Amino acid sequence: MKLVYQLALTQIKGVGNTLAKQLIDHCGSAEEVFRSSKKQLMLIPGIGERVAGNILHKEVMNAVEKEVAFIDKHKIKVLFWSEPEYPVKLKQCIDAPVLLYFKGNANLQTKKVISIVGTRNASDYGKSICEEFVASFRQEEVLVVSGLAHGIDSFAHEACLKNQIATVGVLGHGLDRIYPSINRALATDMLKNGGLLTEYPSGTNPDRQNFPSRNRIIAGLADVTVVVEATIKGGALITAEIANAYNRDVCAFPGDIKRQSSSGCNHLIKTHRAHLISSAKDLAYLMNWDLTSEKKEEKQLSLEIILNPEEKHVFDIVKESGAIGIDALAYKTNLTQSKLAILLLELEMKGVLIALPGKMYRTP
Repeated sequence: MKLVYQLALTQIKGVGNTLAKQLIDHCGSAEEVFRSSKKQLMLIPGIGERVAGNILHKEVMNAVEKEVAFIDKHKIKVLFWSEPEYPVKLKQCIDAPVLLYFKGNANLQTKKVISIVGTRNASDYGKSICEEFVASFRQEEVLVVSGLAHGIDSFAHEACLKNQIATVGVLGHGLDRIYPSINRALATDMLKNGGLLTEYPSGTNPDRQNFPSRNRIIAGLADVTVVVEATIKGGALITAEIANAYNRDVCAFPGDIKRQSSSGCNHLIKTHRAHLISSAKDLAYLMNWDLTSEKKEEKQLSLEIILNPEEKHVFDIVKESGAIGIDALAYKTNLTQSKLAILLLELEMKGVLIALPGKMYRTP
């Protein structure tokens, strides 16, 4: 019965993800939302008489009966925002969906999650990079997320299956169909080591406006979004922008400056919206995934030896701040920008600082 109320909450006219979460916070659960009186509902900020009436309309409950039957028949997992099974990384995003439909066996709480995105019209260069990059993680416990689209998305999913890496496709439609249809066999194989995820109920068509919304889930599920090959106006850049807005790391592979399919990646790097990477090793260094706890402790113990007093002063301020911009760092250290830039470069070379987009710095 709990499932019925959770699904019903997503069917109310005038109630989107933000308002649905507000209703849950105020009432305690989806079920309690529907047990509230119209007067009680109207006391909640953002709920007027019309929306309160929509919540209590009997057609809301009737509308979910078909979806419950579909979920039961196809063994779909429903992940609700207020429950522990909901992906914790995505939950940190302010516009995360209140409910997700998932079919598969992947662990969406995997510690290391990489989103891989790119152009639908991928070149042999992009395909080669994608396959080599994914294969480098075959010994690691990672989850790779993409959008099951033509091009880079498909190559990423296929490379994961080939290397026995869990991979999840985020869809812009319901789980009763696959778009593009040519990827039906690929999607079926992904259910064996990964899965399919969507915020849309069955019966939802792959309409154009659904895909930018889908992209926020791709970005929000991951620790880092990697753009392999993309044009300036491609959906991959939308995903990268969303990831940046979520304060998640973004990386891009550089490409031929005369090739349109590389223009998006080069633009992200040029405008400091993405880190330049050329291999999985670069990503592992950036994310601190190639360092064991023992190596971290060893590095910490040796800081006094490898850093001079000025470097140690700068390092301590960055570490204490978590992440800090160069202007704020110059103010706190009372150093000139030119002197500070030299020190920061030295600290990067020694592997104790990481440069972020926007002239920000943090410790590994």
